[in-house]
Amino acid sequence: MERESLTLDKLDLQLLSALEIDGRASFSRIAAVLDVSDQTVARRYRRLCAEGGLRVVALRDAHRLGQDQWMLRVRCAPDTALTIADALAKRPDTYWIGLASGGTEVLCLTRPRTRGDYDDLLLAKLPRTPSVVEIRAHQLLHRYYGGVNGWIRKFGVLTDDQIAALRPGPPPGPGPVGIEPEDEPLLAVLERDGRATHPELQRATGRSESVVKRRLNALLASGAVYIDTEYNADLFGHSVAAVLWITAAPAALHCVGEALATHPEIAHASATAGPSNIVATAVVRSTQELYAYLSGPLGRLEGVQHVETTPFLRRVKQLTYQRPPR
Repeated sequence: MERESLTLDKLDLQLLSALEIDGRASFSRIAAVLDVSDQTVARRYRRLCAEGGLRVVALRDAHRLGQDQWMLRVRCAPDTALTIADALAKRPDTYWIGLASGGTEVLCLTRPRTRGDYDDLLLAKLPRTPSVVEIRAHQLLHRYYGGVNGWIRKFGVLTDDQIAALRPGPPPGPGPVGIEPEDEPLLAVLERDGRATHPELQRATGRSESVVKRRLNALLASGAVYIDTEYNADLFGHSVAAVLWITAAPAALHCVGEALATHPEIAHASATAGPSNIVATAVVRSTQELYAYLSGPLGRLEGVQHVETTPFLRRVKQLTYQRPPR
């Protein structure tokens, strides 16, 4: 029997990479591609969930749906930052929250689905919080990396043939994208468990299994919804993360963003409106590696005029769920 350990090996990384490509792929299909037994894949998956914080969930792709996304920088008194972060984490329109700047700043990604949600958060709730000193809202304009493109694939642990065998279908085309009101019960289940079985989805929605399967396939094929994974990067030694607020010359903006997308350290990068015009998330092993990246690959990019680095103190919410305290 394999020895259970918190340390991830190549097979664990291959499994995580496979789930990034198709989070609903069966254990037998993943096992065939990785050339191991079904039982090994199932055991590794359960261990990663229990000890590595692995979750597979469905997310709505705001870019494909034409919905606004905002990155909020909320400066507040240090003794209230965690309280504010926890309150934001309870909102269904927040998808990622972290404490930064030594605990004096809350970073929050929000996707308001209606103008009312936006007004409630940015014009009512946060400004009336006494301990909030300043709010900066950066609208995300264009995604260079992230979303359906997972960070683990940058480790290169799968071959091109393995990736092709796991890919569920062609990438979404330019056709119409939408989510209907009757899709909400289906998505409510998948946002909790992206690997929920078709019978489970049938029971939750009251629709036939064939209808559920057909509608889910249509949502995934259109790009309106994608299956994402979350995990604890500390387990494979990447314990330092920071948000980079980058100002690039307007003529170089797209070239800088596209270059960032190729850097192994970058897990997410988007063009933004605001004082800086690119926001990116860097994940590295140490502060020394962060310095090496800032002074090396990032520093050498032509067109970069200014970089502000905001290291994370801790993550409070990832995707659709709150992380427990360390």
